[in-house]
Amino acid sequence: MVQLYNLHPFGSQRVVPCKQEPAHFCCGQDVLFVASTAASCRVEVFAVREQGRCEALGSFATLGPVLRMAHSSTGDYLVTIEEKGKATFLRSYMNWRCMSAGSSRVCVRMVGHKMEESYSETLKEQMSVVEMPLSDPPLCISCCPVNGDLLVGCKNKLVMFCLKYQVINQNLTVLDFERSLILHIDNLIPAEVAFCARHIAITTELDVLILKLELVQQSTDRTEQCAQGVSALEKAVGESPTTHTLQLELDEFIICQKPVELLGEESKLCEIPITLESTELPTEETKHFQVQYLLFRRFTPDQSPFGFCEETKLHSVQLLPVYQTAYEETENKRRLLSLFCFFSLPHVGYLYSVGKLVELISTYQYSEKSDQAVLTPQFLHVITSQNLQCFTVRCSAAAARDEDPYIDTTVKACPPVTLDVCTLRMQLFIGPRAICHFKNHIILLTKADTEDITERRKPTRRMLSRKADSIKSRTNSESEPGWNLYIINTVSTMQLYREMVDYSRTYENVKTESCIHLLSEAHLLVRAAIMDPHFLKSNEKEDLLRAFRESCAFLGDCYSRFDTKDYHLALPYYRMSGLSMTEVLKRLVSEGDEIQTYERGFIFYLTHSLDEDSNEELSKESGNKVLQIFYLADPVQLPHILCSPCMRNICPLTAVKYLQKVEKMMPSVVLTLTKAFLALKMGDMIMYEREMDSYKETTLACGFIGQPRLLRQHKEGIVRPTEFAVHLKEMQPGLLVAAIVALHENSKIELEEADTFFKMLCSSSENTIPQLLVDFWEALLVVSSQEEILQELLLRVISQYVWRISKKQLPETKPLKTTEDLINSCSHFGLISPWVISIMSVGHSSDKDRCEDISRLQSLLCSQSINIASALPILEPLTEADNVGLTIRVLCNTHLGKYEEAIDQLLKMCPDAAVFYAQHELKGDSQALWWNKLLPELCERARLTGNDCPVLISSLKAETLSVVAMELELRDFLSLLPEDGTIAFFLPHLLHCSQRKLLT
Repeated sequence: MVQLYNLHPFGSQRVVPCKQEPAHFCCGQDVLFVASTAASCRVEVFAVREQGRCEALGSFATLGPVLRMAHSSTGDYLVTIEEKGKATFLRSYMNWRCMSAGSSRVCVRMVGHKMEESYSETLKEQMSVVEMPLSDPPLCISCCPVNGDLLVGCKNKLVMFCLKYQVINQNLTVLDFERSLILHIDNLIPAEVAFCARHIAITTELDVLILKLELVQQSTDRTEQCAQGVSALEKAVGESPTTHTLQLELDEFIICQKPVELLGEESKLCEIPITLESTELPTEETKHFQVQYLLFRRFTPDQSPFGFCEETKLHSVQLLPVYQTAYEETENKRRLLSLFCFFSLPHVGYLYSVGKLVELISTYQYSEKSDQAVLTPQFLHVITSQNLQCFTVRCSAAAARDEDPYIDTTVKACPPVTLDVCTLRMQLFIGPRAICHFKNHIILLTKADTEDITERRKPTRRMLSRKADSIKSRTNSESEPGWNLYIINTVSTMQLYREMVDYSRTYENVKTESCIHLLSEAHLLVRAAIMDPHFLKSNEKEDLLRAFRESCAFLGDCYSRFDTKDYHLALPYYRMSGLSMTEVLKRLVSEGDEIQTYERGFIFYLTHSLDEDSNEELSKESGNKVLQIFYLADPVQLPHILCSPCMRNICPLTAVKYLQKVEKMMPSVVLTLTKAFLALKMGDMIMYEREMDSYKETTLACGFIGQPRLLRQHKEGIVRPTEFAVHLKEMQPGLLVAAIVALHENSKIELEEADTFFKMLCSSSENTIPQLLVDFWEALLVVSSQEEILQELLLRVISQYVWRISKKQLPETKPLKTTEDLINSCSHFGLISPWVISIMSVGHSSDKDRCEDISRLQSLLCSQSINIASALPILEPLTEADNVGLTIRVLCNTHLGKYEEAIDQLLKMCPDAAVFYAQHELKGDSQALWWNKLLPELCERARLTGNDCPVLISSLKAETLSVVAMELELRDFLSLLPEDGTIAFFLPHLLHCSQRKLLT
């Protein structure tokens, strides 16, 4: 792996025309603030134009020498720590831009001072200095880039000031601060702090602590919230407290604590208690916080590859926010996506992600001792005693996964966060001392020692070209050290991207991994630029989007051409590139090269692309080339490739020749079906019949499971039948239905898709159900075991039977199975009860086809499978007063346990069938209806009609009385008999009941 690419991220440089030697500097939105050394106590302000050109805006005096300074883009204010008379002061400079208009008026006020409306006109035209008194001297400061709040580090505490927008009148809003929160941290003196989106990073000389302030729900009268460490640090590092105490007592030894890293919840073990003190005036909107520990890391002085170093200490702590990728509709609504924290030792830098997970992303090893570093979304810039170094970073890779956790799929991809970091450039400078960064500029302060000045003039010392129009004016330069403040313009993303792509070509045939690595760097470079909040307003917007797609195509080429373990990434990168399959083939397949070999990545891409239901159709030449590629690389896939919608234009004869060669080595049912499919295309029915006769019909039906696209394909999201399916519908509908059933049972086609398939196959309208679809439903009832599917199918077939019966509509084709076939093969079709047959025998219809639907419906209702409550609305059209309606009503009441109502209906409409019904249905608990309901009813009807109703009399005598005599006691039997009955009629049954009692 190449560690130093020696690219050119640094462009032209210009010298900032400072009048005094800079002590500190920082950048604003489009300006540079430079604080001079102790002699003048002034801050010079420069506007930064294109290509780093500087234009002096003016200067303003400070109270004393500036020790620290920072600028907030939100609120556009400058905050400083200044020293005067051995005391330090915290000051904020507002409305400083009025200096460029020539105004020299300054208003000095205390933080929180109530401004009267009389000041409104003067405040517009003068700079405002806000004094922020503290009980302890300020040591370090940081401004939140998201909301403009200010964090100040003091000994044993941090003070947070919230930025406020104070409305004076409708024409004037003044910025102010409110001291809102104090974090008391025992035994900690912060060297540096970083503050962003309520995340706080604190460093001492060798410790790093990252915290998050979380909003909590609590009452307004509570003003303090404490978060204590729950355990000792010794437990985290495996050191007993007793041993630790003994070591402290040995004064003659130097005590060095063990290095430790605690992430997430474990960081509570750092034994650094924090107490929160709210200093806001309580209101309904008062925010209450609690502390969440995110990271604690402790280093030791000897934690360096260069051995023990007394100057080992941390520097350059920074929190870097990355925002959600910009879109047109959310241009003005930046949403924080990820947050990263960087800090550095002299020889090693560490980059952590502190978003949803806290984890170490990258470690940076410097070639020599570093003095300062600055992190950007695209690069890490580090200064050493001799060099300005530029390293790659992995922020965009981590942020992309935060934005889309499913990015590593066959559709999308991104270079991994664990991608090795590399050095893009090591640019020689004399005496780099300080660095900062904004937009595409690096501000670098160099200060050469006296002996280095002559060295600087030697021609062997290469430096970036200095623009002749910006020579720095300097007074008494001979007595001063040689210092310069440079604005180095970093090249545009597109320019560096092009250089990376061109450079990658030198590794194509030599170092595969290096080529992929450099192209991945180029991809991440462009991805980071697209994530920039200013992307939508960028002049390079279209170029960047085009470069993003191009970089995806280059990576797709790499994973296709090279034999790498991550060959599968060819597929998502090509998809992200927007290239069609034809365009990819042109990139990778050499014309006329018959001996070209194809790597796994290319075959993987082709296999998955052809397996999709794409609207792209390859030309005849491209399709034949694909056949040749798979015949050489993966012949088993040929049947599947030929069924792709993309291969519609291939020559069938050529395809058959390839299949015949494969069949000799690896015969299969799928291959045979594919040959039959091609034979249909060619119109060769002899070949078609030969292929179809080579296997049994059941085997052929199962063969379609291996390649469903032989029967159905998707086009524009709609299931469409193939020519093969159309042919089977006409010639072998049973095989077609069996095949679709097999596909459904193997999760190759959904129920709704099958509906659409059969409707399109039979050219039916949306609301018309073809008989072939009903055949499919009936066949599926035979094999399906899923209860939800079964109930859905039962309702569908019942609905279709009811519709055809009520409309007297005949099926357009002959059903594949008769009712008897269904009863014999499917448990959901029950044997039709004798009483139903008895009812239907009266006034029997001569319409045989209609009777077939009626008998199927009755068969379903005679089984126990149907949920009758769901079916009742569907059966409603058949509940008229004819024989069919009577059987439906009685069957429904029977399912619902309403036997008495069923008997009433039978006695009213068809009394001949009442006893048949009782014999078949009245069992168990319902048997009492024999004597409580049926016997009294039959006796009453026989008495009223006399001998004119022989059916009633025979039913009463032969069936009903026999059952009652067998089941009841003699006394109960006698009580049921009518008082005006003829004793001779009932006597045999009374004797039978009496004898049965004597025998028992």
